[in-house]
Amino acid sequence: MIQVFLSLWIISGLLLLLEQRIVRIIIYLGIFSLITSLCFLLMGAPDVAMAEAAISTFSTIFFIVCFEKYYGPKNTISQGGLNADRRSRSLNYNLVKVLKSNKKNFFLLVFTVILFFLFVSNIPQGAANSYLKDQYLSLFSEEVGGENAVTSIYLGYRMYDTLFEALMLLVSVIAVVHLSWYSDITVTNGKRSDVNRSQIGAFTIRSICPVILLFGIYLIMNGHLTPGGGFQGGVALAAFFVCRYLIYDIYDTHAGRIITMEKLAFTAIILLPVLFIFLGAYVYLPQFRNIYLMVMNTLIGMKVTFGFIVIFYRYIAFEKR
Repeated sequence: MIQVFLSLWIISGLLLLLEQRIVRIIIYLGIFSLITSLCFLLMGAPDVAMAEAAISTFSTIFFIVCFEKYYGPKNTISQGGLNADRRSRSLNYNLVKVLKSNKKNFFLLVFTVILFFLFVSNIPQGAANSYLKDQYLSLFSEEVGGENAVTSIYLGYRMYDTLFEALMLLVSVIAVVHLSWYSDITVTNGKRSDVNRSQIGAFTIRSICPVILLFGIYLIMNGHLTPGGGFQGGVALAAFFVCRYLIYDIYDTHAGRIITMEKLAFTAIILLPVLFIFLGAYVYLPQFRNIYLMVMNTLIGMKVTFGFIVIFYRYIAFEKR
């Protein structure tokens, strides 16, 4: 079963790379993320599968809204946006022109077929070396704490990966703010989301908002015990603020303050592992291991929430005016 999904994973990735139409790219990206989540789940990583599914849902909605904004029939684009759109269309036209070359298409087809067969033929058939996995599963509870092995691993043994992932999100948020067309850091009014025109849609969002908020808090606070954690809970909390905007059209978000809070959260994410793991405090203070996991999940959840809020409000609320 896993071989089938891994093959579909490669095929969807190739379709995503070769497609030129924006609408199809968004669809293929959603399919690719769905297959990725299923692969993670089949490989025994429900936490990672949950994070991939949540982020892919958020990003797909984000892309659809941006597509409607920039390419919708009723849209009016500023002169700077029009020039950027013309440059983008020119670049896409040149890329399509290159890909339509017979030699390029033949080479690309042969390369794809060879890559696919190499991948299928090199899938391990026998038992894999499980020494490292066995060591993690047998020692994570007493060395790092908690009952969720995935959370203990990425907040203990693989802490460097977590630090760089948090840094990448911070850099992405700062880049979004600096590359945005809208230069101010807050607005007082803007275009309505029009969700209130649909009574069913408005009632549904109002009903699920408390559930989303509680679910996000639950994922963060219980990440060391059950599948979940800071990344998944942070996306859920960000979704709550997105729903808040869709219903009430609130423009009270101060992007500069949120970015400052995200930077402070990132600083704490760096300092806490340095004190607790890298300096060996977890060895001398084993009673604080679960507290460390809870605090780290909370900090990561706050950082992810702040990052997604800034990205959403910057592109949807601010530049949709």
